[in-house]
Amino acid sequence: MNYKTLLFLLLSILSFGSFAQSDSIENVLKDKALELQHQQGDSLLFLSDSVRVADSLIRLELKQQIEGLRANDKKKKAELQARLDSLQQIQIEEDKRIKAQVDSIRATTVGVPVIIYDDTLFYIYSKLGPYTPSDRAKAIKQKLEFLVDENIYDEKLLKIQKGVESDDVMHGDVIILGITDRDAFWLNKKRDQVVADYEQAIKNGIEKHYKETSFLSNIFRIIKLLIVLAMFFFGVKYMNKGFTWLNKKILLIGERFLRGIKFKDYEFMSAEREVQIVEWLFVVIKWITIVFIVYLALPAIFSIFPATKGIATTLIGYVLNPVKEFSMAIIGYIPELITVIIIVTITHYFVQFLKFLSTEIEEGKLVIKDFFPEWARPTFTLIRVIIYAFAFIIIFPYLPGSDSPVFKGVSVFLGLLISLGSSSAISNIIAGLVITYMRAFKNGDRVKIGETVGDVIDKTMLVTHVRTIKNEDVTIPNSAILNGSTINYTTSAKQLGLILNSTVTIGYDVPWKKVHEMLISAANNTENINKEPKPFVLQTSLDDFYVSYQINGYTEEAGKAARIYSDLHSNIQDAFNEAGIEILSPHYRAARDGNSMAIPIEYYPPNYKAPGFNVNTKKDE
Repeated sequence: MNYKTLLFLLLSILSFGSFAQSDSIENVLKDKALELQHQQGDSLLFLSDSVRVADSLIRLELKQQIEGLRANDKKKKAELQARLDSLQQIQIEEDKRIKAQVDSIRATTVGVPVIIYDDTLFYIYSKLGPYTPSDRAKAIKQKLEFLVDENIYDEKLLKIQKGVESDDVMHGDVIILGITDRDAFWLNKKRDQVVADYEQAIKNGIEKHYKETSFLSNIFRIIKLLIVLAMFFFGVKYMNKGFTWLNKKILLIGERFLRGIKFKDYEFMSAEREVQIVEWLFVVIKWITIVFIVYLALPAIFSIFPATKGIATTLIGYVLNPVKEFSMAIIGYIPELITVIIIVTITHYFVQFLKFLSTEIEEGKLVIKDFFPEWARPTFTLIRVIIYAFAFIIIFPYLPGSDSPVFKGVSVFLGLLISLGSSSAISNIIAGLVITYMRAFKNGDRVKIGETVGDVIDKTMLVTHVRTIKNEDVTIPNSAILNGSTINYTTSAKQLGLILNSTVTIGYDVPWKKVHEMLISAANNTENINKEPKPFVLQTSLDDFYVSYQINGYTEEAGKAARIYSDLHSNIQDAFNEAGIEILSPHYRAARDGNSMAIPIEYYPPNYKAPGFNVNTKKDE
């Protein structure tokens, strides 16, 4: 026995003691699961053996009693034979029951593979003493690889040695593996058949390895490598030329068709920009194709040599595994997707039904008591938001990744942003709802909000847009409108008429009836002031020097109030001028005649002297 054989024996002895420390957690868990399954099978075997032994003793005793009876004791002999047959039938039924249970355990038991040089030879299912299936598989692998690596393997030295407890596959004097009745049980074969199969698997596996690593095989592999590299080189080279040629052809064709993208007078993209984008797309597609070819070439290269086949499998797995997982995820998501589609469909058509009802109410076709038509659209908007929110809450658990920490973190972050930054927005939304259902105004109404007078042109959930009579667009937050006062000039203008009024002051020397007539005449002559109800005059005060007369007129055109006031004032002036009555309200006035108190000195002409006041008391004839 040479030193290599001694080293191999030492490795065989030490390998079993090192397994417990080198096993990964995954292998330990697998071994525990296998151990439980093996214990169930072993207990069934033990039960079957125990019953069989007990029944065998009873049957043996019955046979002895039958043989000891005399020939004339036929009745007693028949009774004992009936008992013997009954026990045999019971044993047959019990064997069937235990066999069915054992078969069910065998069907779900996964063995530990014995792999040498990336080739699976066979599987180990059963324990051997204190050693688990994983321990045994690892020991067999190390022994076989040691024989091959140290070049001491000889197929002629491989033999089977039968024993009482086990049949062993040996290489010379060294035991490679042992097969017990328990191993045969898990394979549902006889022990001698299993050990012969394992011996043949070892021969085939090592022979295959020798063929793959032979000098001639390596020569063929090198040739394959050179062919793959040549194909890769010329493939990339001519592909690059093909892309260049194709790019030129498409650009030549594109010059006739690429005219830019325009919408009315605005040019979204010029023809030159389109050409640049086409060239850029070709460059991107070319490099994607090159990377794809390189990625395909690497597994092909690594798969040529046995030592690098694992790398090739890994590289292919980087692409296939995500695609497989993605495909399986899509297939697995189909039931949830169907649920989401059903919920979305029901929500969509229910919202469409509500939209139809709101349109009918808004157009006055559907009348609901105490529900005004202008409430229809905002109510529909509010209910739609609530329905969509409720539908999203129902759909959320069915969305892929909804229970992932990233999804939850984003949801918490968005909720925090909304809670911190939306207090004013929420107050405006609530104010907008309150204003809507208060019916304070609607689009097109002439209103006065604070100091702003104008027409409401848009009303949203957050703000109200008002356009003044000077065409100034004013944006007013809804919360400010709710906290202040609003005057609506249009609400009752169509039904009752908006009363426009203006005050003039006339001295006591003019009869009040005359003033009433002239003011009413001026109002009747004003366009857009109603004849019915008739204009009327109110004497609002009797002051020290004059009487205050207020002319009031009805109009349905609240939006034209400024023009109506202007026309009314013009007509009042004309009426009083034609009657020879001055509109005088006594006030103190300071008369100036170009003196220095009215005009700065630097504006005086040269040698200027301030003239005196001239008062003419004589009436011109």
